[in-house]
Amino acid sequence: MLVTTPSGQVRGEAIAHGAVFRAVPYAAPPVGDLRFQPPAAAKPWSEIRDATRPGPTPPQAEASAQLSDLLPNIVVPGDDYLHANVWTPDPTGSAPVVVFIHGGSFTSGSNALPGYDGTAYARDGIVFVTMNYRLGADGFLWLGDGVPNLGLLDQIAALTWVRDTIATFGGDPNCVTVMGESAGAMSIGALLAMPAAKGLFHRAILESGAGHHAISPSAASNVGRRLAKVLRVPPTREGVSTASSADLIAAQSQVSAQLPKAPFRRVWGDVATNLMPFEPVIDGEVLPVLPIKAIEAGAGSEVDVLVGYNTQEARLFFLTTPESGVVTRALTVVLSRLFKLTRKDRAAYRGWATGPSRDYDAMIAMLTDAVYRIPALRLAEAHGRAHVYRFAWQSSARDGRLGAAHGLELPYVFDNLDNPDWRGMLQDAGDAELATGMHASWVAFAKTGDPGWPTYTPANRVEREFSGVDGVVTDHHPASRELWSGRR
Repeated sequence: MLVTTPSGQVRGEAIAHGAVFRAVPYAAPPVGDLRFQPPAAAKPWSEIRDATRPGPTPPQAEASAQLSDLLPNIVVPGDDYLHANVWTPDPTGSAPVVVFIHGGSFTSGSNALPGYDGTAYARDGIVFVTMNYRLGADGFLWLGDGVPNLGLLDQIAALTWVRDTIATFGGDPNCVTVMGESAGAMSIGALLAMPAAKGLFHRAILESGAGHHAISPSAASNVGRRLAKVLRVPPTREGVSTASSADLIAAQSQVSAQLPKAPFRRVWGDVATNLMPFEPVIDGEVLPVLPIKAIEAGAGSEVDVLVGYNTQEARLFFLTTPESGVVTRALTVVLSRLFKLTRKDRAAYRGWATGPSRDYDAMIAMLTDAVYRIPALRLAEAHGRAHVYRFAWQSSARDGRLGAAHGLELPYVFDNLDNPDWRGMLQDAGDAELATGMHASWVAFAKTGDPGWPTYTPANRVEREFSGVDGVVTDHHPASRELWSGRR
């Protein structure tokens, strides 16, 4: 199947519900003179471009052995990785568009993962797009020189490409939803606050990420200096650019490994709180302020918002932590101090824990609230008309320890429980009825701005729960919500 884009013709692959076009460039390869520079326009091509195979992925380390069975990853070498995949029900139509931004702590992931297959969206009348963007130091290095937040500027370039090109794939450029998970959702929080992104999307779905994950220039420069020290180069963008891609990835992995060994504010600044050394930087221009502050001031008010969290997000990151004992209690103390929680607050979380492993369950609840739940609710409150969901279906993987962990909603919102990428997380067949319903809500939101339940306001605090026994929850656990008043 052929489509003629402004840059040239592309040949895609026919599928049961339309067609898919893979690795279509939205920007030039960010190498050579374009390395550490804002994205440049892709060069047009004269021959028909084969768009039937996955393209290169952004430079990154291999997947963690500890989590590779739960969150698989693919690394495909190549320079031309600023590209998009497009699933369309009909290239001659004018369907609503969803643009998915993958997660991966801003250091890993790509649109090549088969689990991010957009077939179910095309089946249901959506043009579905997945994009790559620069990761790690390539996308988020800041040393006080050059242009910051290149990874976010890549995302804006992709959205600009969607605006200018998606009609040729059968999409409506006036009905675009951005959808992201984890770092992808945090990116959307930033996009809501960025002047350069205004008008490029009309709806936003934020899964397990909101508007609190961006760091100060001083904290980002601290990370950059540590990176330069490992590389043994001057602490400038020019100095870091002399390192090969492989050396840069190895160095940023070393810097990332330093953080959990001393996760203290006095060492890392607000990186310690966000627990990621490479992430968006509040530079005052590209990203003017912390996203939640911009949203509180009205940024993104014209965008329909769906935001939510999984009820046991932090379990993914503490699968090997003992369920009780001095290690868990000590870890809880260290982490709670990062979020300015008191001994009384820690005792409250332990008192609320109802499972057999109270120390562990309290720690998981505290961290889930700090990083995911409370930021989601704060964004909803600030926006004023957002829809909120909570995903509570629990997996039996890792002897039941995975629970309703970070990332578990993905096979449900993609409605592809049978994809091999999700087998480790789901462990069993999953809940097909839940997947059908959750995916349908995402589709409805992309088409109309209404996923099927009321918006979240301080007067009603409505959250839609997806758990297998679904329903609307009103002001879930107000005591823990109120504990965070004035914090985070």
